[in-house]
Amino acid sequence: MRNPAAFLLTLAICGATAAHAQAGDPPEVAYPHIVEHAATPEAFVPTGWRLEHVARGHLDNDAREDALLVLRMDVPGNIIDNDGFGPDRFDTNPRMLVAVVADTDGGWRRVMADHALVPRPDAPVMDDFLGDDPASAVTIRPNRTWSLQLHSWASAGTWSTREVTYTFRLEGDCMRLVGYDNEHLHRGSGETTTTSVNYLTGRAWSQTGSIEDDAPGPQRATRLASRARICIGNIGDGLAFEPDLVAAAAAAAD
Repeated sequence: MRNPAAFLLTLAICGATAAHAQAGDPPEVAYPHIVEHAATPEAFVPTGWRLEHVARGHLDNDAREDALLVLRMDVPGNIIDNDGFGPDRFDTNPRMLVAVVADTDGGWRRVMADHALVPRPDAPVMDDFLGDDPASAVTIRPNRTWSLQLHSWASAGTWSTREVTYTFRLEGDCMRLVGYDNEHLHRGSGETTTTSVNYLTGRAWSQTGSIEDDAPGPQRATRLASRARICIGNIGDGLAFEPDLVAAAAAAAD
């Protein structure tokens, strides 16, 4: 009988090769400057882009409602042919996140513009990183923080799937990272790993388990190696970022 482990490894290697051999590299794009002030949140959308979603809520400390915009480039040339796995036409148009706050004069002021945290689509086998639902992936919470959930799932090339959630809080000119949660599943083995980081306290924990077992393993305490403030511009690709963690006992001894 064929060795199951070897068979699964062969499938993974073949899938990775097929995924790599699909559509070519996405066309280069130039990200536009986002104006600092505008009369409405919609007026911050630059030419050649469209508004996918507006989340409403409070980002600063006044009583006026603010907004978080999810923008998507709308250039037909960024939709490319694909002769491998995935759709025949692959949309590589990137996204931007823009946060604007309401001013006392009735206008709006930009406090953040970021085009790195939501990765640009570059592999046709990958699901949409916002799960095809920006309204659920990007939300403003009642406590004046906002969250972004990134979805990573591939139909070929990898067994791994992840749900990564970032939580931010506006502090002056810094959109500060205050929380990070990563739920990882290996679809081949069924093993799960959960990591949660509180960037305000410096505390973190991780936990392993399995989809075949309702009772996860014990939480293992860790800590951030540094308490330095991280702004959204320091993160880059939200699926490539990893917190710098050390064992809790080692951190306490420092």
